[in-house]
Amino acid sequence: MSRRAAEGRETPGVRRRKIDAENAILPAGSGYSNALEISGFKRIVFVSGQIPVDIKGGVPSGFAAQCRLVWANVEAQLRAADMTLDKVVEVTTFLADRAFGMENRVIRKETLGDLCPASTTIIADIFDAAWLVEVKVIAAD
Repeated sequence: MSRRAAEGRETPGVRRRKIDAENAILPAGSGYSNALEISGFKRIVFVSGQIPVDIKGGVPSGFAAQCRLVWANVEAQLRAADMTLDKVVEVTTFLADRAFGMENRVIRKETLGDLCPASTTIIADIFDAAWLVEVKVIAAD
């Protein structure tokens, strides 16, 4: 679902404002906001950390395949709530190793397009040693 999130699909009434505190912190790069204000929304959906496990219990090998599966799982949870990725306002990513940081950014950008949610990345000892990434999101519409 490349660049599907931010391509002109705005929710009527929902307003987003990207915030960077002047002279207080390095401005955010592409793909995220240091702070994001939303207003005019009707509901919020909290998606628990999605893991790189498919419907049959399989875990793909390699970071890219796992990361794409995690985002597909996030998208499936949002779809079950009648939402899409363009509603994401916050992303928390857990990486098993900091070496995956740049590849994670590329895949997040590929998935979210120009959407710039608030974002945090944490290097963690993830629950299952086979999992290289986990992603949780907050969405609003």
